[in-house]
Amino acid sequence: MNWADIADAMFGSLPDYADILALVMNSVIAGAVLGLVGGLIGVFVMQRDMAFAVHGISELSFAGAAAALLIGVDVVTGSIVGSLIAAAIIGWLGARARDRNSIIGVLMPFGLGLGILFLSLYDGRSANRFSLLTGQIVSVQTAQLGWLIGISAFVLIGILVIWRPLRFDSLDPQSAAARGVPTTAVSLGFMLLLGLMVAVSVHIIGALLVMALLVTPAAAAMRIASGPVAVPVLAASFGLVSAVGGILLAIMGTLPVSPYITTISFAIYLVCRIVGSRQGRVTRTP
Repeated sequence: MNWADIADAMFGSLPDYADILALVMNSVIAGAVLGLVGGLIGVFVMQRDMAFAVHGISELSFAGAAAALLIGVDVVTGSIVGSLIAAAIIGWLGARARDRNSIIGVLMPFGLGLGILFLSLYDGRSANRFSLLTGQIVSVQTAQLGWLIGISAFVLIGILVIWRPLRFDSLDPQSAAARGVPTTAVSLGFMLLLGLMVAVSVHIIGALLVMALLVTPAAAAMRIASGPVAVPVLAASFGLVSAVGGILLAIMGTLPVSPYITTISFAIYLVCRIVGSRQGRVTRTP
């Protein structure tokens, strides 16, 4: 075997990989955007103790997407409608944590059952059904990519506009209300923005595992940082690495994208938890 044969053996598959990468480039871009914005909004999800709400919204988003698949309309549109309905209900009726958790507990099985009903009535490709639950790396078309980027940009701008009152209300809601912050409006606005983010994330990672982008990166960042700038920056970075890294790994395998994204996200959280615990021991050492 000469050097040319060795080179062909080593690098002959690169064009094929490049073709596959080009095929899923829309998903890579979408994953990067969702990872960044999802990690950022996840900081407020953690501060407001609303990780459970993300899962509740994702269930109705799944029902909306399944309904859209059944009637033959755009799946992203269906997931957005379902997410916004759930977010509005939770934001309007769930002002107190106890009320919010009970409302979410009611909505979750209803949304999941409704979605399963719609999928059982759908007689198209089984891969389309499976992708709603676990994500699909080749499912983002160019037109959908524009919508995903546009919605993510809208969510980002919305978060920046209400950043100060939202942060005040997230850290100390009683003082925020006493200082005249419209807490109900802020809460409802945040929930609607969260609903939009959940809807577009479902399209990449699936309804069952959406918290890997909207909760875990922020939870990891809060283990090793506490500043008002450091935590959002780290959370957005962790979300980016999880989403893009998971998609790139999925290209080379046969599994859906979601196991890769969730594994990377969990590994980052585990490392941050270990580092954070060691930092705590160092701080307490005299």
